[in-house]
Parts: sequence; C-alpha cells; structure tokens
Amino acid sequence: MSTKTVIKRVNEHIGETVTIGAWINNKRSSGKIQFLQLRDGTGYIQGVVVKSEVPESVWNDAKSMTQESSLYVTGVIREEPRSKSGYEMTVTDIEVIHITSEYPITPKEHGVDFLMDHRHLWLRSNRQRAVMVIRAEIIRAVQEFFNTNGFTKVDPPILTPSAAEDTTELFHIKYFDEDAYLTQSGQLYMEAAAMALGKVYSFGPTFRAEKSKTRRHLIEFWMIEPEMAFTTHEESLEVQEQFVSHVVQSVLKNCRAELETLERDVTKLEHIVGPFPRITYDEAIEFLKGKGFDIPWGDDFGAPHETAIAEAYDKPVFITHYPKDIKAFYMKPDPQRPEVVLCADMIAPEGYGEIIGGSQRIDDPELMEQRFQEHNLGEAYQWYMDLRTYGTVPHSGFGLGLERTVAWICGLDHVRETIAFPRMLYRLYP
Repeated sequence: MSTKTVIKRVNEHIGETVTIGAWINNKRSSGKIQFLQLRDGTGYIQGVVVKSEVPESVWNDAKSMTQESSLYVTGVIREEPRSKSGYEMTVTDIEVIHITSEYPITPKEHGVDFLMDHRHLWLRSNRQRAVMVIRAEIIRAVQEFFNTNGFTKVDPPILTPSAAEDTTELFHIKYFDEDAYLTQSGQLYMEAAAMALGKVYSFGPTFRAEKSKTRRHLIEFWMIEPEMAFTTHEESLEVQEQFVSHVVQSVLKNCRAELETLERDVTKLEHIVGPFPRITYDEAIEFLKGKGFDIPWGDDFGAPHETAIAEAYDKPVFITHYPKDIKAFYMKPDPQRPEVVLCADMIAPEGYGEIIGGSQRIDDPELMEQRFQEHNLGEAYQWYMDLRTYGTVPHSGFGLGLERTVAWICGLDHVRETIAFPRMLYRLYP
C-alpha cells in the first residue's frame, strides 16, 4: 500500500512506499538501469528503475517515457547525498497517463521569440519554475509585511474614469456610453481608503500604454501601493526600507534552492538591510555630470542615469526631492524649497532601475485646488478634491513594481521572465 504525496514532501516518507503524479523532465539509461528525472511542480527527484527488480511491464513503461510524458510513479524513498534534493526514489511501479511525442522545447538552445511563443510550455523548465516560485514568495512576504504592520488590504478599481497621473498613455475603453480607462495606478483610490482605515495597501494589475520595448517595461504589470494617513515623507522612507529588506531576506530564507537554480549571487542580496543610502536630485545631477553625462537640472532620469547612480552603491539608493515640474500633480512641495517636492525613487542595485516611487501627498485644500486648475483636472477628479475638503491630514504613500523587483532579486536580464504570461509591445500571445 502506497501513500500519495508530492516531491516537496518526500523527506517525510524516507523508507516508505509512495505514489507521485509527475512528468518526465529528462531520462537516461545505463544498460539495465533507467534514471527518470521527475518533476511535479513542487520539485524534482530522480526515479531509479532496475530491470531485475521490477516486472517487465514496468520496465517497458519506463522505456516508453519521453520528455514531458505524464505518469503516476510508485516507489520507495531513500536518502541520497549525491542528489540535489537529497533524496531518490527506487521505482516499483508505473502507471502511464500520457505519452508525449515531439515536445517542442528540447534541451538545445532556442531563440527568445520561439520560447515566448511557447511560453505556456517554457514555464515547465527548471529555470522558469524557479522564477515563479520566487515571485510567489515575494508576494507572500509582501502580504506578511503589511498584515503584521497594521495595514488593511483594499482593492481599487481596474476601470477608472480618469488617469492617476497625466503623463502616461492610457488604454481607452467604452464603459457602456461613457469613456473609461484601464487603471495605471490605484494610488488615488488608496488615498481615499487611507482616510477611512489609516494604513492601507493594494496589490493588483496595472496597465501602461507606453510603446516601450526596454527590458524593464511590461504593458500589464502588478503594483503594491501602500498609503498611510498621518505619515510624513521621512516616515514613509523608513517603511520602504523595512519593507524591501523584509522581502529580500524572506526570499533568501525560503528560496535558496531556486536562487541556486538561477545561479544568483546571493552575497549581493544578503546585505540588503536598511537603512539605505539617500541622495537628493541635486546631488544626483552633480554626480552624473561628474560621470560625463550632459543632463541639465530639471530633466528626468533615464535608465543609463539610474544605472550609473546605482553602481555607486551596493544597496538600493533613494533619490529624493525631484523638481516639481517633472513629478505628479499630487506631490507635496518642500516647504523650505517649493520648486522641489517631498518625494523619492528607490533605485535597485545592479542596474535594475526604479523599483519604488513615492511621496508625501498635498494635504492643503487651497494648493490642491491650484493644482487642479494648472492641470485642467475636471469633474472626474472632484471626489479626490473632497479628500482635502473633508478632514485633510498629512499622508504619504508609495508604489512598488512587482516585476522589476522579481527581476532584481532573481538577477534576470529582462522582465519578460518575471510573470507567467507577459504582455509586451507586440506580444499578446499566448
């Protein structure tokens, strides 16, 4: 009699006979022994089939197995120090579910376009599985951090009547007889939620219709957006440091095997603990000029600028106090210097760019009214103005892009591998 289990839990069944539903990841033969490399989504284990120890039918079934064929495999679990998992299965029985022929993704090299066209199959590879497991751990750690620090999760709408920021192209749709857009940020709605619940966060999909093809951009991506009432810019920066530190350390603790699969240099992650260095926009401009960049005060930073700044640090770095004119209308001006705002971008190390953008929000009703007029914000934003009219308070918030964070922690070259089915410029399949 066998117990049904999964590969991740075989350590609980040493010396016992178990049955696992699995796929053939690979196979090799050594005369009268067959070695089945098995995967079931939770992990990998080698199944050893010895011809002299199994019925002929089991031997022949093992022989018929091809890459990605599916089966129920029964056998005895034993410890094996030479195995990556530390365990092996001595196979006693096989029940064939499906024999696969001509599986398109083979161990040979394939081009990126081919792999993206077969993303639904590419996900099965060891590397892609590792990325998805780490992504899931990041999500778990995100929720753990906010749930244990007094935040309430609130879900903002995906369909909105207006833009959160007026600088980004939006996906326009018809909402019955009205114009509507796919959300580019839940932030404005989270500000409303913070006025009701104090500290809140959202975690959901966002959409940017920028026609960008860089390795840092997706059309559809996921954002974590906390908003905190009675919180200053400085206090928000401390939360951001604690948050990112917690996420990175959680991945290091719980996903060592997956990081090893990705050949990630974990020494670069082990010291990601706050406090993080901070420089002002002014200091960043001077630094970049010293590195040979021709960038005038008032210009926003691009990927080469962010990379140059990040290379000077081995932790994420905050760039604070950007010029008002290149930031969103809702950011609070510095009372000591109103041409800059109380904001910060967190730039990840190793050239991964901005992973967090945040600011203290304008809480002065008169100044917000002025911003409304300057940016021609109409009736669609009236509810947002109400937040300043009825019980305004100092408040701050930020947004973290999940996919860029996954790319950084995993050490990936492109964000297309950070989400199961990426949506990019010119790619909507599969």
